[in-house]
Amino acid sequence: MAEINALASDLHQAGGAPRLPEDRKPDWRAVARDYVALTKPRIISLLLLTTLAAMFIAAREPLSPWLVLWTLVGGAFAAGGANAINMFLDRDVDALMGRTSRRPLPSSRLTPWHALLFGLALNVAAFALLAWAANVLAAALAIGGSIYYVLVYTRLLKRTTPQNIVLGGAAGAMPPLVGWAAVTGSLDLAALCLFAIIFYWTPPHFWALALLRRADYARAGIPMLPVARGEAETKWQILLYTVLLITVSVLPTPMRFMGPLYLVLALALGGRFLHYAIRLFREPGTASAWSLYKYSLLYLALLFGAMVLDHMVMLVLRV
Repeated sequence: MAEINALASDLHQAGGAPRLPEDRKPDWRAVARDYVALTKPRIISLLLLTTLAAMFIAAREPLSPWLVLWTLVGGAFAAGGANAINMFLDRDVDALMGRTSRRPLPSSRLTPWHALLFGLALNVAAFALLAWAANVLAAALAIGGSIYYVLVYTRLLKRTTPQNIVLGGAAGAMPPLVGWAAVTGSLDLAALCLFAIIFYWTPPHFWALALLRRADYARAGIPMLPVARGEAETKWQILLYTVLLITVSVLPTPMRFMGPLYLVLALALGGRFLHYAIRLFREPGTASAWSLYKYSLLYLALLFGAMVLDHMVMLVLRV
């Protein structure tokens, strides 16, 4: 009876609507953070940096701020949508891995179908926005990257082959193509060179992390290279792809869309990358893998920054 009277009192004071206890009221800020987490914003920030750099390099006249803004927003929507769908598809294995078990879906903070619909909506919005603000080619490349990441990498490669990162790396290499196409309406060898740099950067970057998370991937049944081929083979492959990356990274200068300043900076940055890869190869264990992983993130940002700097210097010298 006391509980009924208390409820009646609440109904009267709230104009007929019962009040939820404080601990049962939904925290919309927490829900919003979880939806943002579905998009993997830290990964997106690096992808957008490569998109922006490609736009500056491709431009032959001052860029429209609106084109830059909407291209970056559209790129963020496409990448974020693909990441959300990836989390929907991988929610079973994410629950088995310490690094991912606290994500919104394994921890049941969001409903899986809500995450899927959110990811699909972001991709639809990305295509419409890029087609309107830039061109259909940029929109198609962005959505093509999303489809490749979700269907080819996540569904086909990730759980079946230790070469998943190599073959799946094409998805992460799409943003420079989107930026280039948004400015020029086409692609050329220079754009494809930017694509190749990220393509060859992806294996040593990700395998360094995979070495550190080998037990997680083994527990989840994901045949990442350290699980399928072992630590020694992974270290050798990291060294091999680092050499390939450095080789590809210097091509913009002989291709004549970058100058000598970029060549010097690319060699310096690549030399440091090679130092970390050799140290990992020589030292027992995986302690130095973390240093390589952290530097790989800095390397890609600085390399594309070097391209922008070189491009600006070349424009000034031509004036």
